[in-house]
Amino acid sequence: MPDVTIEAGPKGHSVYQVGRKSFVFFRTPRPDAKDPDTGERYTDVVVFWVASESDKLALIQDPHTPFFTTPHFDGHPSVLLRTSRIGEISRQELAEVIEDAWLAQASPRRRQRWLAEHDM
Repeated sequence: MPDVTIEAGPKGHSVYQVGRKSFVFFRTPRPDAKDPDTGERYTDVVVFWVASESDKLALIQDPHTPFFTTPHFDGHPSVLLRTSRIGEISRQELAEVIEDAWLAQASPRRRQRWLAEHDM
């Protein structure tokens, strides 16, 4: 995706940004994302921005996807994915989620330029 910068988050995790707005980032372990059986915090959570609540719901309510959310992200336009489950989606599906995340955070000018270049 064009105009992407990669910043280091507070704990050194990668934060992908467009125009200084994060669209994908690797999250530090937090108490809201944990194994339901052991209580161990997930160490492999990636956050993807989405364009709308309906986009979020489409991803997290589909039982065939590994996307999820936690109460911490209620009302926030993003979905979560554990990297240990990334193989459950195709490369194309992952690319679409990343593109959509970029589009959700890109400026109108960047978004229009990218969409025009890709006949969308």
